[in-house]
Amino acid sequence: MMDRKRCTWAGEDPLYVAYHDNEWGIPVHDDQKLFEFLILEGAQAGLSWITILRKRENYRKAFAGFDPVKVSRFNQAKRDRLMDNEGIVRNRLKIESTVINAKAFLAVQKEFGSFDAYIWSFVGGKPLVKPRLSMRDVPASTPESDAMSKDLKKRGFKFVGSTICYAFMQACGLVNDHIEECYKSPARHAEAESVHSV
Repeated sequence: MMDRKRCTWAGEDPLYVAYHDNEWGIPVHDDQKLFEFLILEGAQAGLSWITILRKRENYRKAFAGFDPVKVSRFNQAKRDRLMDNEGIVRNRLKIESTVINAKAFLAVQKEFGSFDAYIWSFVGGKPLVKPRLSMRDVPASTPESDAMSKDLKKRGFKFVGSTICYAFMQACGLVNDHIEECYKSPARHAEAESVHSV
């Protein structure tokens, strides 16, 4: 499938291509998966996403399979040990933030019934779709990510600036930012569906 037209950021790295094809922009409604991306997007701050993708399995092992209940119980000794884990980003603030965010995540679940119900409310429950002719048309943040960031911060979450929130929205399909020439773009999907329905 390497001959397919893709968003230019996917490049040719097999890990990046697989992520583009199988995850990025596909709506996520599973709370544990949403928590995973919340952790990974926060870890990515100031780094390249491919760096995080390459460390993803290490993160999965280090952070209890991204189980927010287990992560919320990480004590200081456990957090200190994570600073010696070469398989993750060894940044004290980022490691501490995962535990803080796990606790805040559980509080949101308790209030809204699920994190899914809460986070999707920022886009009215369905993906935002806007024409993107090229990567230049893809914003770093939007009014929706601004609102999400502001509310998450109010609830005690860390590493949730508007740009990080928008990257999270893209990753979890709250917005579809595949460019128009990409085979995963909304326009191409609409064409494919109309052909199948004839």
